[in-house]
Amino acid sequence: MSRIGKQPILLPAKVKVEVKGQRVLVEGPKGKLNWDLPGRVGAKVDNGQVHVTRQGDDAQAKSLHGLSRALLNNMVRGVSEGFVKKLEIHGVGFKAAVQGKSITMSLGYSHPVVYPIPDQIKVTVDENTKVTIEGPDRQMVGQVASELRSFYPPEPYKGKGVRYSDERVIRKEGKTVQ
Repeated sequence: MSRIGKQPILLPAKVKVEVKGQRVLVEGPKGKLNWDLPGRVGAKVDNGQVHVTRQGDDAQAKSLHGLSRALLNNMVRGVSEGFVKKLEIHGVGFKAAVQGKSITMSLGYSHPVVYPIPDQIKVTVDENTKVTIEGPDRQMVGQVASELRSFYPPEPYKGKGVRYSDERVIRKEGKTVQ
């Protein structure tokens, strides 16, 4: 049996999980999430725990079992605690600002980069260079952070660009004239 899939998911006090056929609805203080289980995986709620089960014993069923349990656990954690990604902007004149439902970034291009913020995601900017992305959906938070970083990834010579707050950029030495 899957080592991850067989572990029950403990539900915090304010989180409600409802299973309707293959559809799982998770509701908590940070928001609501829903997801459709794969066909060979089932889930049931009892005594404040969610148990994930599988039909079949082949490799695909085993991998879907562990995946489904991990995704459900992330949904429960997301609606109770939420997920956070932090970005830093390095470079002279590089800055960001939130305007309504979009973030505008000046990254040295001839035009500002405008990115629409998806629903359920909260983006805040501190000191014009520190961007914080928060939300209940782990995949969506990571996707937004990745897309913002992709507008100007950190370059190795001067270290300019958008990077994760815990990312280390290994600097290279430039050319020397002989």
